[in-house]
Amino acid sequence: MEMDEDKSLQQVDLNKISEDSMSPDMNLEAALKECSTALNLFLNNRFSDALGLLKPWKSLSTYHAMGYSSILVMQAGMTFEPKDMDAAMASLGESLQTCQRFRKKTGILETLTNLWSRQPADNLTEEEMHAELCYAEILLQKAFLTFLDESIIGFIKGGMRIRNSYQIFKDCQKSMYIHFKGGVNMGIGSFNLMLSLLPSKVLRLMEFLGFSGDRVGLSELREGAAGNSLRSILSTLTLLMFHLYITVILGTGEGNLTECEALLEPYVEKFPNGALILFYTARIALLKGNFTFAQERFLACIAAQEEWRQIHHLCYWELMWAYSFEQNWREAYRYADLLCKESKWSQATYTFQKAAILSMLPEEEVIELGENVGEIFRLRGTAELPTI
Repeated sequence: MEMDEDKSLQQVDLNKISEDSMSPDMNLEAALKECSTALNLFLNNRFSDALGLLKPWKSLSTYHAMGYSSILVMQAGMTFEPKDMDAAMASLGESLQTCQRFRKKTGILETLTNLWSRQPADNLTEEEMHAELCYAEILLQKAFLTFLDESIIGFIKGGMRIRNSYQIFKDCQKSMYIHFKGGVNMGIGSFNLMLSLLPSKVLRLMEFLGFSGDRVGLSELREGAAGNSLRSILSTLTLLMFHLYITVILGTGEGNLTECEALLEPYVEKFPNGALILFYTARIALLKGNFTFAQERFLACIAAQEEWRQIHHLCYWELMWAYSFEQNWREAYRYADLLCKESKWSQATYTFQKAAILSMLPEEEVIELGENVGEIFRLRGTAELPTI
């Protein structure tokens, strides 16, 4: 299903949408079209409008439920605020209930049989297959939030949820229905890629749960990104995250900037002012050493929207490093100071970075800024460590 570009985003009147005025049912084709509109709203920085379009149907449509929860999960992943995490987890639980109503109904005997051998996806109707796919994706997101609990119980719960989700994706892989093939590519690809990055000791534990990881995930994600499905952008964003962040953090040297530019190209044309598109364009330029262009794109990303300040904080972090690479310590300090004042992720990290940058400035400039490097380093000991 292609994203609906013909319907002007300015024509979406959210004030006219209410649960009282809606019919009790929405067919699969209409749900996919409306979720495509919501995706376009999201990529055009209209985050609240996207949520407003999805919310009235989130208890009546699997795709609306998944889309609504996905936005809340993304927001929680950027803030790590307890209230955002709780809201996302509650929404995921409600979305699972919505999907459950559309999954194939099974009797006690069939349920017991499925414990030993799952029934093939070919036995499902198209609506039931999409319900399975959405259910699996929501389970995966819930597992992600559960892992952030950072406890052994949370790890086990997350692992079991991932196992259930992965099995559903594997069952759906046998089907060739075009409307959710992109979702299967994204699910299978993400699992295999994620597992292949785990340390050997952790991977052995995951193998105990029934997993095996390899880099076939990259080809699955590339196939998903190359399509025109609702989830093509999600496969694209997963590949960008792998090439631009994961490979850099792990130091594997496997990042492919040329592929990243090719992946972004169609979205740059469709969403030239989209915050996520501008951010990844800037990140590519930064890794290529084109600091001036990267700084321009990060600033454009900041100016593009005010609704999600968390995206601003990501840009501040990148700008701090971009100016540090140029040894422009005054500008680097500016963004380190903004992070200390606005972001709650890790005051310890931000305070240390700010003090380290100030230590590179002449003493008279530090005094002019009203800062005391020694005092900042002492305050760092009382700051909180990162959530992750």
